[in-house]
Amino acid sequence: MSVAALLRHFADLRDGTHGHAPAAAARDRPGKDVLFLRAVPLLDPFARQALEELNGSLLADTGEIAASGARRTGERGWEALWELSWPEQRAARIGAIRLHAFYGAGFHHPHLQGGTVGQWPLNVFTPEQAAAELPTLRAIAAADLHNLVAQRDHHIIPALKRGTPSQEGDEHEKH
Repeated sequence: MSVAALLRHFADLRDGTHGHAPAAAARDRPGKDVLFLRAVPLLDPFARQALEELNGSLLADTGEIAASGARRTGERGWEALWELSWPEQRAARIGAIRLHAFYGAGFHHPHLQGGTVGQWPLNVFTPEQAAAELPTLRAIAAADLHNLVAQRDHHIIPALKRGTPSQEGDEHEKH
């Protein structure tokens, strides 16, 4: 998750909304549902790309990608799943690689998770291997910050005291 995405996320918590463009911000559950339903097809090609890259680079193109599209869960929740399964994984009777977008009935806004994400392996033995872990370290730090906000609230994010995130944060990421 990028810094700009974290700022948008925390601003949603601060403002009690989901989305920030005045026309797109939703305060009620039906409006937030619509935004989730719009997000799933936007996310789909990227979820598939991430899984296909793993399939090509690590699974010798033996994997199969399955996607659920948006679907209801429980009385008021939504989810979308993308899974990559392959013969050895199925033979071992273990879960597939999973990307899971979900908006639970009691949640303020949607989240992403993996099937088993919570810990990352650390197999670093050279400076080059350590440098290659930089993206993982960024993701761990962003997730940790997200969890710290969940333990308290958005007030622990000083950048939010300056106001609502703007498109400038998104433009900064492109450089």
